[in-house]
Amino acid sequence: MKHPLIKSTARDSFGEIAPAFVQYSEDVLFGDVWRRTELALRERSLITVAALIAGGQAEQLPYHLRLARENGLTEGELVEAITHLAFYAGWPRAAAALQIAKEVFE
Repeated sequence: MKHPLIKSTARDSFGEIAPAFVQYSEDVLFGDVWRRTELALRERSLITVAALIAGGQAEQLPYHLRLARENGLTEGELVEAITHLAFYAGWPRAAAALQIAKEVFE
C-alpha cells in the first residue's frame, strides 16, 4: 500500500538513489505500521510528533505536523502538546518545535 504523502517526500527525495528506503517507507512504515488498528492515526501522529520533539529531530517535524493536522489534531492541540513537552523534553527543543509549528501553520 502506498501512502500518498510519503510518495511526495521519500520517493521524490530519495527514489533515484535509495529505492529500498522508499519501499520500506511506503510499504512497511506507512503501509503496515501506521495502519495497525491498535492506535488511531490521530494518536500515532501525536506520539510521532512528541517523539521527534523529545529526540531533537526537528528536520522531520514539518511533515509530521502537517500529517497530524490531516489525521485530526488541531493546531491548538499540537501547540499544547509542544508546551507540555517543554517540561519533559527541554525548553530549547519545545521552543524550536514551536518555531517550526508557527511556520507550518502560517
